[in-house]
Amino acid sequence: MPRHKAAVAVFAVLVLAGCTTDKPASTTQSAAPATSASQSAQGSGTGAQSKFFVQADFDAQLAMRSQTPQGPSDKPWEQAIAPKMVDTAKYKKDGPYQLCFSNAAVNNPWRQVGWKSMQAEVGLHKEISTFTALDAEGKDDKQISDIAELQAKGCDALIVSPNTTATLTPAVTAACGKVPVIVFDRGVQTDCPVTFIKPIGGYAFGADAAEFLVEKVPAGGKVLALRILPGVDVLETRWSAAKVVFDKSKVQVVGVEFTDGDAAKTKSIVSDYIQRYGKIDGVWMDAGATAVAAIEAFEDAGLPVPPINGEDQQDFLQKWKDAGLTAVAPTYPTYQWRTPIIAALKILKGEEVPKMWNLPQPKVTSENLSTYLKPNMPPLHYALCGCETLPGFPETWGGKKN
Repeated sequence: MPRHKAAVAVFAVLVLAGCTTDKPASTTQSAAPATSASQSAQGSGTGAQSKFFVQADFDAQLAMRSQTPQGPSDKPWEQAIAPKMVDTAKYKKDGPYQLCFSNAAVNNPWRQVGWKSMQAEVGLHKEISTFTALDAEGKDDKQISDIAELQAKGCDALIVSPNTTATLTPAVTAACGKVPVIVFDRGVQTDCPVTFIKPIGGYAFGADAAEFLVEKVPAGGKVLALRILPGVDVLETRWSAAKVVFDKSKVQVVGVEFTDGDAAKTKSIVSDYIQRYGKIDGVWMDAGATAVAAIEAFEDAGLPVPPINGEDQQDFLQKWKDAGLTAVAPTYPTYQWRTPIIAALKILKGEEVPKMWNLPQPKVTSENLSTYLKPNMPPLHYALCGCETLPGFPETWGGKKN
């Protein structure tokens, strides 16, 4: 970003396979206590409903899947579903502007792709004189300190992607009294930010995958559910939506297991279930970055890969095409990382923005797979980056020109 006096912290690149750690909060509920996989698998096979589950939020997100978003058809990161606009006239000021960003982390491929897109978006706007970003490295205490530090730098607007929901709420609330705050990706338990930006959400993701399996798996078929971590809001809502769908179906959920987002552990769990039951008819995942590992467990066992869901990560999409899988990929688009920069500038120019900025959340199907599969991009690249027209693409994102 040669135009900017960028005070951007050096970010460590840690590839954490399988965990997008996308944790938006659409409700104000308290964090749920962690539950073990064995506890989750009791009862009907899907266990007790998550404490994160809110029926009204579930209904709203599923309804949004069929609603037409407002905004430029070729720029989904600028679109909004059913927006309720808020006046920002009190924040209007002349530029140039100093934008500040408190980032939870860049500790996995999803966040790394998004961070690159955000920096490229900043580079498009000459009215941004300084963009200061601090990386919390996945630590709540560091992010609380980062937010305080950024406020002292005279930021015109503060963007926050919270590491966790409840713990970061006081820090964000305090910042709201001093500077316009934009929260995205992960939520907080206050409505003081000028806008909260996110795709539709976890319920939509979980339901998309579960509905696909219910359609493809025969009645009585055995489904294995793979989760990353308990007590993470968006992952809890993904699973709680899937539970609703599975409980109304005739499929049998034979296991709900936590993988920690680890490819080797994922493969081991799937192998164990294959040995235990002889046949698994479907695999549901709350995040798809270890989907290839799950697929390899079936291949190693000499078995056909059953219907499965992943995400828009290139290694899964390539495997899907090469092996002719029966699959679907719900998404949590990384193009959302562009939106906070756009929102911050709108706010500082006194333009209206949605209070809850719900971005479209497409899913990859067999019909549109070729649209999202990018052979020139690296295996851990996420297709819905919205970065194809940004300067430096594809090389900045690790790709090669065709």
